[in-house]
Amino acid sequence: MKPPKSGSKRTAKSLDPDRYLLNREGWWHYQRRVPKRAGPFDHRKIVRRGLDTASLEIARARRDLMERADDLYWSGLAAGDDVEQQRLLYESAVQRARVLGFVYMTTDKMATDVPTKELIERIEKAKAAGDRDAEAIYGAVDEPRETVSQAMDLYLDKIAAEEVRGHSPKQVRSWRKIKMRACNNFIAINGDPPLMDVTRSQAQAFWQYWSDRLASGEVKPNTANRDLGNMRKLFREYARWMNADVPNPFDKLSFKDRKIDQTDVPPFSIEWIRDRILAPVALASLNPQARRILLTMIETGCRPSELCNLQPGTVHLDAPIPYLSIEYRQNRSLKTASSIRKIPLVGVALAAMKHHPDGFPRYLDREDNFSQVALKHFRRRNLFESDDHVIYSIRHSFEKRMLEAGLTDDFRRLIMGHTIDRPDYGDGGSLEWRREQLLKIELPFDEAIV
Repeated sequence: MKPPKSGSKRTAKSLDPDRYLLNREGWWHYQRRVPKRAGPFDHRKIVRRGLDTASLEIARARRDLMERADDLYWSGLAAGDDVEQQRLLYESAVQRARVLGFVYMTTDKMATDVPTKELIERIEKAKAAGDRDAEAIYGAVDEPRETVSQAMDLYLDKIAAEEVRGHSPKQVRSWRKIKMRACNNFIAINGDPPLMDVTRSQAQAFWQYWSDRLASGEVKPNTANRDLGNMRKLFREYARWMNADVPNPFDKLSFKDRKIDQTDVPPFSIEWIRDRILAPVALASLNPQARRILLTMIETGCRPSELCNLQPGTVHLDAPIPYLSIEYRQNRSLKTASSIRKIPLVGVALAAMKHHPDGFPRYLDREDNFSQVALKHFRRRNLFESDDHVIYSIRHSFEKRMLEAGLTDDFRRLIMGHTIDRPDYGDGGSLEWRREQLLKIELPFDEAIV
């Protein structure tokens, strides 16, 4: 590729791989005009610096760092909020240090943590650098002092953006709610200190808060562990974002959890499903979509969320073997990759899905609404086998029925959407074979209940 000429007309920034690059006598330089928006704060007309390389590939990588550093610097100068300004200027300094070949350290850390040889290298490099680069080399930009709540806002809006890519709006709201609950609970105990100043004692006070609630029977270990884990992750990811090498005060603070599904969520007995839930009047007063989701669960073992979010094209009633396709879609994530699967429709599930070839629009991305409706109905009609049973017990019952019928562990995992802990040597068997297996556990039902 020929080097771009100085002053040549650029295409749009996102389309030009050689933006801000200038080649002089075989060596690459970064050259960029100060944008108008930064004019009131940065009185330079042009930003220039050598990239110390003759390689276009390396020059592009260093250009990316310098471009990011300048964007952050100008945004920081323009920021109205002091904390936001400090964070942007700090991030800019971190990026500048990287392109200059150093790990960013504030001045006080540099005095104790940098070997003499490197310190001399930094001093020599800074002498030949501009003001902004010298600040980055010397660590003259202080670390930001964002509080726990401010750091959480940054985490949710920016740092963890990739974590919820592909999630539906409902899933994103739920994710944010859980993260904010941990933040708010911590603040209620310890106030809202700068996140990087949180001490081990404050983290232990948060642990003690949950320990007291566990002792009173108010919550279960997984609830406490979720809050502790979210604060631990917030600290870790924020520190990584800020290039701060500090101990995580939330490390190794958790509670033991039994995690025994069959104890916490018992399955319905076959007799209970057959004689009570599939009884002619048991589900009659439920709205049709909620009723048929429950009936489909009985013979597919699907998670309620999977059925609520079926879309056109995932219900294959005209196929030689009718089946459901549980699949990833761009605006909604699945629990795990193994959740993607094809489940033959048999018995009451097939009868129910014939009424809903395009899914259940009433509960699309509203699985919580379905759960509330189903829970209320089961309680009102005394359809729970015990106080420990929940709607999810239908799924656990389906798995137990497969186990008692002698269906293999791999088949059960495949149909349930669980991970198979061994190499995958096939597609899990044909739909015809899968249907033959499920017919072994099919329950009798009256067509009138559908």
